[in-house]
Amino acid sequence: MSDPETELQGIAALLAGRHAELTDELVRAFGERIPELPKDPALVALLHGSAGSNLENLAHLLRGHVPAQQIRAPSAAVEYARRLAQRGTSPSALLRAYRLGQQLILAWAVEEIAVRVPDPLLALQTSNLLTQTSFEYVDAVSEDVIGAYQSERERWLANRSAVQRETVEALLRDERLDVAAAEASLGYRLRQHHLGLVLWTAPGAGDLAAVERTVGLIADRVGAGHALFVPRDRETAWAWVPIGRAGEPDLTAIDDLVAGGGEVSVALGPVGAGEPGFRVSHLGAAAAQEVAQLGQHPAGHVVRYDDPTVRAAALLARDLPATRLLVRGALGDLAEDTDGAARLRETLLAFVEERESYVATAARVHLHKNTVKYRVDRAIEARGKALGEERLDLELALIACKWLAPEVLVRAGG
Repeated sequence: MSDPETELQGIAALLAGRHAELTDELVRAFGERIPELPKDPALVALLHGSAGSNLENLAHLLRGHVPAQQIRAPSAAVEYARRLAQRGTSPSALLRAYRLGQQLILAWAVEEIAVRVPDPLLALQTSNLLTQTSFEYVDAVSEDVIGAYQSERERWLANRSAVQRETVEALLRDERLDVAAAEASLGYRLRQHHLGLVLWTAPGAGDLAAVERTVGLIADRVGAGHALFVPRDRETAWAWVPIGRAGEPDLTAIDDLVAGGGEVSVALGPVGAGEPGFRVSHLGAAAAQEVAQLGQHPAGHVVRYDDPTVRAAALLARDLPATRLLVRGALGDLAEDTDGAARLRETLLAFVEERESYVATAARVHLHKNTVKYRVDRAIEARGKALGEERLDLELALIACKWLAPEVLVRAGG
């Protein structure tokens, strides 16, 4: 005659045989019914491993392979709990996953018992034993994973910059995050307007204190609150200045602030709103920094992504070999890496941008209009082509030389 233990072992064997299918069902249910759990592929894969390993351990317990007092959370479950702690996901979401998982597995197992055990009394005894054993398992394992979660959370919060960096990188990768949890991790509101900054010092300077002071000065002048400051290495940092819900701030004061220090360079992104603006403003600042570094601009310099020539230079910087060919083909001898050619290129670019007005160009570059005409004529002669010939290539080449020199210039001797 059968007994509850024997019947339960049969259910355990069936559980082991349908392990993969049941794991998929659990993960799908968690995703649908617990929205707080991260949805990015890496965390979903960890959740899959956690659910699968828990089902394996439960099957061993139901079969009597493991004594109840030796129950421990599987390593995959502990790792998933730690990753949730790093992300700032509420521990209640983790506990809910265990309760929901137990509910779903019990519902499945009770149906199987009803089919496999025709004796109602034996079926009831088997179901009761299953419920008791599963509660013992979930109680022990949840203690382990919550302990791991809390320890990891304390360790993670002890290193605030690591938490901020992880959250910032997830936002920049456009991962779906709980906005409230991300704001708590960053100590910074995402639901406002942002001005993204990338700041750096000269190689070897390594003065992040000066970089942080610069961010503070900029935030005091143009911001609406405390800036988010995220060091990247000994010479570089990312920052976001809160602009609040207002429109475009007056950024003209930033030039004087940065030039006054003389040791920190700043790239500015466009002002953006909300979580998407947080990301877009940073990406613009990062592109502007790349332009500044390729062009070897001096310290104490401000580069703005909202400058159309900077945006064009950022695109040209993505394929420097092609840009070099463009510069050589469009400028001829005007592409030489000399002080004289640089003066001619600067005047010609201003002349083109001022719609070929000698008067406007003279006012812009602080020269007499006759001097402007002389330089423009010399530049066209050095180019070897009329001003209107391949006009777009000419403008792009002059922009590339302005921002990306000496990367794109022709050096002496070829």
